[in-house]
Amino acid sequence: MNKVFGKLIDFISPPTLVYAHCDIPCGIYDPHNAQMAAHTVIRMTTLINELPEPKPDWKKKEADSWAHKLSRYTSVKEEHAELVNREIRILWADYFKPEHLNKHPKLHEIVWNILKTASKARQEVDIQVADKLLDEVNTLAEIFWQTKNMGHTKFRAPYPTERETVYPTSKKN
Repeated sequence: MNKVFGKLIDFISPPTLVYAHCDIPCGIYDPHNAQMAAHTVIRMTTLINELPEPKPDWKKKEADSWAHKLSRYTSVKEEHAELVNREIRILWADYFKPEHLNKHPKLHEIVWNILKTASKARQEVDIQVADKLLDEVNTLAEIFWQTKNMGHTKFRAPYPTERETVYPTSKKN
């Protein structure tokens, strides 16, 4: 009955197609979460690479501790690589507009590369891939702040990764 009534209403007053910037146009977007997640991928990759080689003569408690650390580091690395993907997809789908693409023609390629590199960072334990992920996210952050008519700068992060991170500065006139 409800379907028939809905179709009748649509017939009498056809719905119009509407477009929205996002489901809830809050206007609050920032690449910061993706940058922090990329730092975490670097840190977890470093910690995994710093684990000692397992030894056949380890007692169960030592082997369990090693396996637990490896499992946790891997889980967090993968979770944060996926967080990079999620945050970048949100910026791509909800924030960036055609005029941004016109002004920054490599934007599509940059987003594509971030998504692919984040997936690779999940699959591998390679510090070069993790570093590349942060570099790509920082490149996107520079473009993001330009679209906001903001200046930006890079600072060495105060985290154990000690990699550079892009931060906004004052609004340009």
